[in-house]
Amino acid sequence: MRNGLAIQYFEWYLPNDGKLWQQLREDIPNLKEMGVTAVWIPPSYKGQCSNDVGYGAYDLYDLGEFDQKGTVRTKYGTLEELQETITALHANDIQVYADTVLNHKAGADQTELFRIVEVDPEERETEISEPYDIEGWTKFVFPGRAGEYSQFEWYHQHFTAVDFDQRTGKKGIFKILGEIEGEEKDFSENVTEEEKGNYDYLMHADVDYNNPDVIEEIKRWGSWFIKKLNLDGLRLDALKHIDLEFINEWTNHVRQESSHELYVVGEYWNGDYDVLREVLDKVGEKLALFDVPLHFRFFDAAKQGKNYDLSRIFEKTLVNDDPDHVMTFVDNHDSQLGQSLESWVDDWFKPLAYALILLRKNGYPCLFYGDYYGCGGETPVESKRAILDPLLQARKNYAYGEQIDYFDHPNCIAFQRMGDPEIPDSGLLCIMSNGEAGYKDITFNQEFAARVFYDLTGNIEETITLDEQGQGRFFCDGGSVSVWVLQA
Repeated sequence: MRNGLAIQYFEWYLPNDGKLWQQLREDIPNLKEMGVTAVWIPPSYKGQCSNDVGYGAYDLYDLGEFDQKGTVRTKYGTLEELQETITALHANDIQVYADTVLNHKAGADQTELFRIVEVDPEERETEISEPYDIEGWTKFVFPGRAGEYSQFEWYHQHFTAVDFDQRTGKKGIFKILGEIEGEEKDFSENVTEEEKGNYDYLMHADVDYNNPDVIEEIKRWGSWFIKKLNLDGLRLDALKHIDLEFINEWTNHVRQESSHELYVVGEYWNGDYDVLREVLDKVGEKLALFDVPLHFRFFDAAKQGKNYDLSRIFEKTLVNDDPDHVMTFVDNHDSQLGQSLESWVDDWFKPLAYALILLRKNGYPCLFYGDYYGCGGETPVESKRAILDPLLQARKNYAYGEQIDYFDHPNCIAFQRMGDPEIPDSGLLCIMSNGEAGYKDITFNQEFAARVFYDLTGNIEETITLDEQGQGRFFCDGGSVSVWVLQA
């Protein structure tokens, strides 16, 4: 699709009122006006309580349909409301990508007694105890669903580790002992992340993707999930903690089973370009990754102000290296204020950052709900809709054609889109500064001669008229961005 735009339609602190699916359906006309072509919805299955954002996944088959964990609905609404919303989105040519939490399960129905060995939380390859028995929350039987859709039940042999012993109240990382097909259970060797020795374990009851029964069940669920909701794509959570061979196998499976050409994007939270490049090489063309290195470029640029070299902001980023397999973003629910991965891009730099992902030729940008509608929590964040709407309209109406970069100054950079003859008056000049006010002398095509440009952001009120050669001097204020487009 031309100038595709995704929106992450949730933030961490949404109210526990079961109304998000209804809100999303009512917001469709606005999303169309913004130019949104796909919506990333939060985890839609039952969490460990009604206020669970969805990452404490309890029952993947309960999409707000069964009375479990004290509620029928999820935090966001019922299955019926979700299906009605997806149908309405599709009727308006907006795709739906569903958040998919495969790494762990939470909120077990019962405990079990099983044998473990404790490992060092900072070096998981190092055992720090002799084997002993604990009472862990690993038995998932889903009494409220009573076998509907799947009769598979989960027990300790389906997990690699837990973090709590109910019998003693002790917390730690307890690696579950046992055998799988004659071999001793262990953490996956196909987890790329080398942090903490082996970062297979993240939280709760960690799913064991060396277990063939687990693999087959999650394949069955994936096919069921995509068909049940008529999904167009998936966002894979916590990719750096999951066996990548399984991810490749599973992604191939669900794509073959789907009637759609599924878009799959993985969240691998690591700002090191070389690590993510290695992951992309291992998954081939099966999925895209979020450009976490670019997010941290924005974070650093915002903190450093005029001391940051804007001309190098795209160095060692995925969008610069592999634009066809990347989703770009400025912030998300993990980086927002108050979260464990907090790395919130300061407000003054937000419009510059969004201009860099929305208006350039490469990449698939994702707008964050919390930036557009605001965030809750102990430190609420106001909506930035007023500064984002002009940028969204610029993407929708003007950001077409070949791109010419003017990244020739550490504090003032610009890029030009030459326009598409099939889209009247398309083309633009985006210029920004993280220091003092700046300008660039820019030449457009001859047919633009004597045409008048104005700043769509409203940051600069004066207009610019190109000379007979199609050249003009384009300005921006200090610490600001301007987007110059043709005046009708």
